Amino acid sequence: MKKVRIIGVPEHFNLPWHLAMEDGAFEERGIDLEWTDVPEGTGKMAQMLQEGETDLAIILTEGMVKSISQGNPSKIVQVFVASPLLWGIHVDASSTRNTIKDIEHDKVAISRLGSGSHLMSYINAQNQGWDTKKLQFEIINNLDGAVENLTGGSNAYFMWEYFTTKPLVDKGIFKRVGDCPTPWPCFVIAATDTFLKNNSGLMKHVLDVINLYTEEFKFIPSIDRTLGNRYDQKLEDIQSWLSKTRWGQDPLPKETLNEVQKRLFDLKLIEEVKNASAFFWE
Repeated sequence: MKKVRIIGVPEHFNLPWHLAMEDGAFEERGIDLEWTDVPEGTGKMAQMLQEGETDLAIILTEGMVKSISQGNPSKIVQVFVASPLLWGIHVDASSTRNTIKDIEHDKVAISRLGSGSHLMSYINAQNQGWDTKKLQFEIINNLDGAVENLTGGSNAYFMWEYFTTKPLVDKGIFKRVGDCPTPWPCFVIAATDTFLKNNSGLMKHVLDVINLYTEEFKFIPSIDRTLGNRYDQKLEDIQSWLSKTRWGQDPLPKETLNEVQKRLFDLKLIEEVKNASAFFWE
């Protein structure tokens, strides 16, 4: 058995991996897949790839592009979730702010620099026509930190995946003032250069397994109930999320990579637009 370390957020997008592991699908290929949840999100996962603390990561597209552009010795292997991510924009439930316009001059609570919550606050500000140079941040590490920050009177706003945070909205902890979809496929599979150099055949086996599971995922009987129970979601919310979500089995298109780079470059979050070979495996 060959051990492969993989990391991802503890969210419903990653259930195909867990089902494949529970079914022994990786073991049948001689792979001991060791999964670690990283609730801090993309910024932390990019750091773990860079420091060799994991072999693979299921990570936000824009965060991985930024990290590789800044020297992370890793590559994007393929798309994992091909549909956009819907980011909810949240404030404390007791706040008097009710629309996106109301938060223009407020601080942004983010999990860490380079995270999706950090990068998407720039995308949202750009979409709204705000001065992105005036954005200010408070680092809160994870979703629990965001609850503590917002309910503690920070007056910040917080961007996180719409359906993951919906239970907090339903419970009256957060108020959602708007949303912001990513303009590209939201999650990719990334791997360190070292792993890819030494294990190209193994990488293909991992992809064979997960691509089979994501192709068939929506057809699993009662998958909506399984998701709802595992991730503490209302059935109607999970059904809505499933209808919007498409998993991917193909490489990230070069046009999409260039679009992500151009947005990040325009926002001065990367220094240059690089050739696709800097980002892609093979």
